[in-house]
Order: sequence, then C-alpha cells, then structure tokens
Amino acid sequence: MAEFEPIAAQDDAGDQIQAETLVVGGGIAGMTAAIETAELGKKVVLVERDPSLGGRVVTANQYFPKLCPPTCGMEINLKRIRSNPNVRILTLAEVESVSGSPGDYEVRIKLNPRYVNDKCTCCGECEKVCEIERENDFNYGIDKTKAIYLPHLMAYPPRYVVDPQHTGDDRMKKCVEACDYDAIELDMQPRTISAKVGGIVWATGWKPYDATKLDNLGFGKLPNVITNVMMERYASENGPSEGKIVRPSDGGEVTKVGFVQCAGSRDENHLPYCSAICCLASMKQATYVRERYPDAEVHIFYIDVRSPGRMEDFYTKVQEDEKFFFHRGKVGKITEGSNDNVVLEAENTLTGQITKMEVDLAVLATGMVPNTSQEPPPLDTALDEFGFIAPDGATGVVGAGVAMRPFDVAMSVQDATGAALKALTAGARR
Repeated sequence: MAEFEPIAAQDDAGDQIQAETLVVGGGIAGMTAAIETAELGKKVVLVERDPSLGGRVVTANQYFPKLCPPTCGMEINLKRIRSNPNVRILTLAEVESVSGSPGDYEVRIKLNPRYVNDKCTCCGECEKVCEIERENDFNYGIDKTKAIYLPHLMAYPPRYVVDPQHTGDDRMKKCVEACDYDAIELDMQPRTISAKVGGIVWATGWKPYDATKLDNLGFGKLPNVITNVMMERYASENGPSEGKIVRPSDGGEVTKVGFVQCAGSRDENHLPYCSAICCLASMKQATYVRERYPDAEVHIFYIDVRSPGRMEDFYTKVQEDEKFFFHRGKVGKITEGSNDNVVLEAENTLTGQITKMEVDLAVLATGMVPNTSQEPPPLDTALDEFGFIAPDGATGVVGAGVAMRPFDVAMSVQDATGAALKALTAGARR
C-alpha cells in the first residue's frame, strides 16, 4: 500500500485527496474515529482547526475513569496515528464547503499558514529571542506565551507556530534570524485543497460556557473566581503554576476552596441542560486540593449530585474525607470578601436557610457548549434545541463525541468508535 503522505499548509492548492472518510475535529473523539477507520484498512483525512491535535483532553490534569494524566492515552493514540499510512493529518485547517451525497462528497478545505515549515526541530532558539507576547489560549488566558510558540509539550505535529496577528511585526525578524534551519516563513499564504470522500464524521467538540455572562458570580471581576477548566491547568505540572493550586490574586496557597456547581447550567437564562460530568469533575478537582494541601477545606455547593454508574463509588469515597463538605443549594451570588477572598451565598434547599461562606478560591463548574451550536455542520445536518447533532439527523454527516451530547473521555471514545463505522457504512452507499 502506498504511504498516505501528510499535506502541509504550503502545499499546492490544486492537490486533491481521496479517502473513504473525512473526520472534522482532532480532539479525543476525532482522533479515535480516524484511528479506528485507518486500522480497518481505510484511508482517512483528519482535519483540525488548531495547530496541533488533542483538543480539550490535553488541557486536563487527570481524567476519569483512571484518574491518569492525558499523556498516557494521547501518547498511545499518537503512536497509532504516526505508524499508520492510512491517516492524513491536516492541522490549521477548516472545512469551507461540502457538496454531494453519501459515498460521493466533494469537500473544500482551507489550509491556514503556520509560518513555520517542516524543517523545524523545536530547538526553541526562535522563542528565546522573541520580544512579543500573546495570551496563552491553551492555559485559558492565565499566562502568556511568545508570539512564536509550541502549542504544548505533546503537540502533534511537533512544530512551532506563529500567531498570525504578529507576522507583520518587524520584531519577528529576530526570530527568523535566530533559526539555523530556515524554518520560519512569515510570508506563507493560505491554500485551499479539495477532498473526495465517502463519509464524514463531525467531531468538533465543545467549549466551556462563557462565565463572564454570569454577572452574579463575579468571574472576570473578582480575581479569585476561576472556572473548572482553569482549575485543571493550575493543577497540571505543565500548567501556568507548575501544578501548584494558588490564588490568582497573589499566588498564595489556598486553605478553603468553594466549588460552585451548575454555574450557568440547568438555567433557562443560560444553559438549560445538565452537562453530566461537572459534579464528578469538581470532586476530582477537590482531590487535587486535598493532595496538595492536607489541611485545606473543600466545600461543594450543589443542586443534586449526579454520579452515574460506577462513578457513585468515587462520590462515596470523597464523602469519607473529613475535610470535604457538601452543601445542598445553588450559589446565587459571589461577592468580595476580606483580603481578596470571596463570599459565596446560597440557599440551602433542605432547610431554606441562606448560607454565606468566605473562601480563598471559588471554582465555577461551567457547562459544556457544543461547537456545533455556533458553527453547525454542513448539508443541513439536524441539530437539537441545544445545538448538539440530533441522533436521527442522518444526512451522511455522522456526529461523534460532545458534538452529540455531553460525554466524558471514556464515553467520547466509545461514541467515536461507533461513528467511524457509521461513516464507513454511509460512505459505502453509492
């Protein structure tokens, strides 16, 4: 079998790819769908908008059910991808249009420039001399990177990228001069290629609900109010604080942390639905606090705890910790306390009493918003009222992972495996 070579962003715009399946989205669901397709001996094109694969999973410190770091599973997946000639990876790529029908789709794909070619060795000399900083989106804006950067330690492809907002800045010339491999090309241009595919898997994932819309909870106004995805980065060894969970206001240690469940979720003014994983994610993050600070208290404010199946054992285990406190009641307001602390106010739904508690750090459990709600799939693929791909909305475009509904990592992998088979079946109908 001829090797299915990757196409870089600078390849000729007239190139056409032919494959059995196109997978859109390079997170855990998209990677799984691509791998399963390729290991059946079918050619697959994996399109990812970001500079590297991994999606939200690689930003986590640990994930269920094994509570292991994402490097474990990602390393295995990347090995499977690299060793399989049936997979073609296109990063910094976007689907512009899709036409045709199952078994005979024509897809136009825009390849955005990386401004760094495949001569890059990741030596880092360009980054050392770079004078321009940008907000680090991988760490949800907690810190900054240079304008030329490696997306993260497990980035694939393992190559630097330049923030397009700064390619015209004269200061970037220092980076070009520092590279001994002629790898930086600040004049790269976008290209468009076409693909002929039989089936399509749409695995564009999710984003956290915008916590700035929750005016009553102080995010963006009170420095020691963060979100659950930010907490994962603080707890990660490759995060902005090297795994130390600290107060953003002063970098100090925490002694009392409040977790605010359903921050915007199950609320007709924000997200009407439950994201299913937030309760367990907060309990998991509470264990991060307890591991690092044995004397710290953890207070979890909830409407009701949802821990389906075997995850109930985890809920039972954390309840045995004498420093864990569960408070039934949704936090309605967060205000400023003393010394940059914050005060949580909630009505206890069991007693009717108002609880006020001052904590060092508040963590908002914001829900999962499918990217399909803002950028729907092509071909009039049916969506439900929340923007997820409808299970019965078959048009040849097969949803996978959180594009379908809120899933944890394990369920996303299972769903994506099924989606790979559905796409192949749909693509075989000619």
